[in-house]
Amino acid sequence: MTTSEGADNGISHFFLNLARIVFGLMFMQHGAQKLFAVLGREEVAEFLTRTWFAGVLEFWGGLLIVLGLFTRPVAFLLAGQMAFAYFIAHFGRGFFPIQNGGELAVLYCFFYLFIAANGGGAFSLDGLIAGRKRSSIG
Repeated sequence: MTTSEGADNGISHFFLNLARIVFGLMFMQHGAQKLFAVLGREEVAEFLTRTWFAGVLEFWGGLLIVLGLFTRPVAFLLAGQMAFAYFIAHFGRGFFPIQNGGELAVLYCFFYLFIAANGGGAFSLDGLIAGRKRSSIG
């Protein structure tokens, strides 16, 4: 496979990591709204409610995605959260995401599935840990 056909190279690592970090930071903002009543939200989500659990997953899960720590399992969990959110909050308002306001939930869901399948990338804490394990073995 040639480089132009998608071989593993530095630029693809850079953009995988950049996308992971940007999506994680954007996701954290949703959690911060719910948990800390910031960024346009005026009240904190009530403890142990569905909204509070969503905030915990969004803020702390988003932070783990940004750091690239436990990336695959966290991304899989967050993809499930977004699928759940889509069907609970959006699907009843229409079939297509553009009709029911569920575009973000769908995009987050499929991006996190992508990250769960591909990992956090070379510039993640998971990548750093894996690199140290490889260098200590060989």
